[in-house]
Amino acid sequence: MMSFSISPNPNPNPHSLHLTSTNFHPKFCFSNRRSIITFSYPNSAGATPAESLRRLLRAPGAHLGPACFDALSAKLVHRAGFDFCFTTGFGISASRLGLPDTGLMSYGEIVDQGQQITGAVPIPVIGDADNGYGNPMNVKRTVRGYIQAGFAGLILEDQVSPKACGHTQGREVVAREEAIMRIKAAVDARKESGSDIVIVARTDSRQAVSLEESLWRARALGNVGADVLFIDALASKEEMVAFCEVCPQVPKMANMLEGGGKTPILSPNELADIGYKLVAYPLSLMGVSIRAMQDALLAIKGGRMPPPGSMPSFEELKEILGFNAYYEEEMRYSTKSNKPNSQKGYSSASNSSYSIQQSTQINPEKNNQSAQNPNVEVVIPEIFSSKGSFSGIWSRKLRIKITGRDGFERLDVRVPAGFLDGITNVVPALGGINIKELLDDAALEEGGKQLLDFNDTMGDRIQVFLE
Repeated sequence: MMSFSISPNPNPNPHSLHLTSTNFHPKFCFSNRRSIITFSYPNSAGATPAESLRRLLRAPGAHLGPACFDALSAKLVHRAGFDFCFTTGFGISASRLGLPDTGLMSYGEIVDQGQQITGAVPIPVIGDADNGYGNPMNVKRTVRGYIQAGFAGLILEDQVSPKACGHTQGREVVAREEAIMRIKAAVDARKESGSDIVIVARTDSRQAVSLEESLWRARALGNVGADVLFIDALASKEEMVAFCEVCPQVPKMANMLEGGGKTPILSPNELADIGYKLVAYPLSLMGVSIRAMQDALLAIKGGRMPPPGSMPSFEELKEILGFNAYYEEEMRYSTKSNKPNSQKGYSSASNSSYSIQQSTQINPEKNNQSAQNPNVEVVIPEIFSSKGSFSGIWSRKLRIKITGRDGFERLDVRVPAGFLDGITNVVPALGGINIKELLDDAALEEGGKQLLDFNDTMGDRIQVFLE
């Protein structure tokens, strides 16, 4: 049963024709902007990824989607509260192969990575499907594979093979007819599969040919059934406005390439005002990950750990990766013989500065008593005292300050002066220095005193003060 209703349109258009159906794909491109066709799908908890994405496309405003490249980055997108995300061929090629996005990734590799991503998060994922990996028959296989992999949508482009990364040199596109046939094949594969996957039609003809050619192709791809239209590498806001006026009833996608692409970076409100519905941020996660790893490696090479504020604690890491949720679920299936051991492997207890050791009585007569009332030996960390007058050392602190050779502050932390074991965990370069001896000399002095001031092997300045 299909029902129809006319409802007021909040946009300047007088009316909106609202269709309610669970499996319907109307696609028309009107030059007249007085009517808009939309769909409505049942809002149930068991909605498919494609249904969830289609509801998002009907929601007002522009929707922001960071691009992920593996299951972990997808989890972080979901934890940050985003409603959907993209996959990035650029990022997957970099993370999986360590190679540029120049057509080296195969269909099998990208689908395998996609399954890991869609299986890690409950939000809809739009997959980068490049140029469909061949002719229209290959496109049909690609669509079926992406459906099976759990994608909510896929992006198909009109580049030749081997393809080139967007916003880079050397892009060429196939003829108009072949570009249209790729999208038609994708629509047919969707129908034959009984799926509702969202098809995003991308054209790279703006840079390969001209703006006029890209607008013609966008209109033609919308006419054959694309759910979302995307012209990559538009060069100005005026070009973006012109694109959104093509097939106004078909949602538009924008690509905000961070760090210096050809398309101007606009705010979400500006993009929504122009007429965009989906906004991709393709390089943010990959870019900051690379820079963070470079900084951490530079610190380790210089004999110190990355600053505490630059990385999550181990407890935070366990929470992000799902250890705590795993342990809770594991308890549901525990028996007397396989009861989970909270201390197995690495745990915060085994890594604590204070460790508790349980000793077992060897005397058989005391076994029962030992099981009920085990002896517990508390091992206290080394608290250094000397000259009989250092009992107040815990009231004083060591300040450790690192200034990079570029003049920027890398680290500025304070630790209890009486607990020396943790200092080399903060700055391993201090491991070969007898700080106890320095404290002996400064213990009875009032006020603060500088204990160390030197440059490490990387040229960074390390200073240690007793406060």
